[in-house]
Amino acid sequence: MTNRRDFLKKAGIGAAATVATVNAPFVHAAKKTKIKWRLQTYAGPALAEQVIKKSIDAFNKAANGEMEIELYFADQLVPTGELFRAMQRGTIDAVQSDDDSMSSPADVAVFGGYFPFATRYSLDVPTLFHQYGLNEIWKESYDEIDGVTWLSAGAWDPCHFATKDPIHSLADLKGKRVFTFPTAGRFLSQFGVVPVTLPWEDIEVAMQTGELDGIAWSGITEDYTVGWADVTNYFLTNNISGAWCGSYFANDDAWAKVPEHLKTLFKLSMDSSHYHRQYWYWGGEADLRTTGTKMKLTSIPDAEWKTVEDAAHVYWDKIAKTSPRAAKVVQIFKDYNATMEKAGRPYRG
Repeated sequence: MTNRRDFLKKAGIGAAATVATVNAPFVHAAKKTKIKWRLQTYAGPALAEQVIKKSIDAFNKAANGEMEIELYFADQLVPTGELFRAMQRGTIDAVQSDDDSMSSPADVAVFGGYFPFATRYSLDVPTLFHQYGLNEIWKESYDEIDGVTWLSAGAWDPCHFATKDPIHSLADLKGKRVFTFPTAGRFLSQFGVVPVTLPWEDIEVAMQTGELDGIAWSGITEDYTVGWADVTNYFLTNNISGAWCGSYFANDDAWAKVPEHLKTLFKLSMDSSHYHRQYWYWGGEADLRTTGTKMKLTSIPDAEWKTVEDAAHVYWDKIAKTSPRAAKVVQIFKDYNATMEKAGRPYRG
């Protein structure tokens, strides 16, 4: 009987509590504040579809309303050459670009984009970063610069000439006005190439008007994807680099506001982007060389092209003298390529 009375008392208290709860006014739970980023890529719309948009769309879906990244294309918010400063000021929150063309002040910036003959294949880039120490060197370099966090590097396509006129020898390059990356342009100028800097979206028109004679900005996959194959006639099979090296960066304050689980998600998104590009470019380069109908292939004989390769190694030594860190990177390139040569096929040979 005592237990029964206790049960009824407790039940009464519970019922009263239930009534109180039911009669209480409804209060909306406070919603989580959504983090919004503006991220600008170096790429125009057609190219961005492959090099970043798929991974950003996936990130936004997986973030489940906690964070949203608005993606902007080449020069859409700020010119590519001003990307670094805009991100540093917080005008934009994040960037996908190479260090070189976005005018990064980091002492490793010269190695972003196409550093002549540093790589032969796209897999060389992640191997150099993850297994040969470039991850640590890039982080160390950017840690010395206020306002920007370097996040991750990956590989893109090789660098070839797409031209109006055929290139069969080094002499054919002399006087050619070519759109290319800053470091690649400085290197190629010794062979008579005239580097030209223009907004990315103006390149197709510049080829049509004769302001440009050629483009040394990509491989054949991009030439077809972005429309350059429609305004050039020839594709030179010799390249000055086996893969473009680009990175993701974020404004320090913007990155600090992202909770750890979303940082992890964004890192996975970057890895997804890096992975997609590996096979998209690799398969595309081979397919369009063999089945593409818009550009004729030309080549400079290997013996003559070795002149360019030899000049690249002289250029490496020149860059190595600019800073101790640059010297360290150049030595890594030398050690890595020596290992690849010694390993033989399929790595080299």
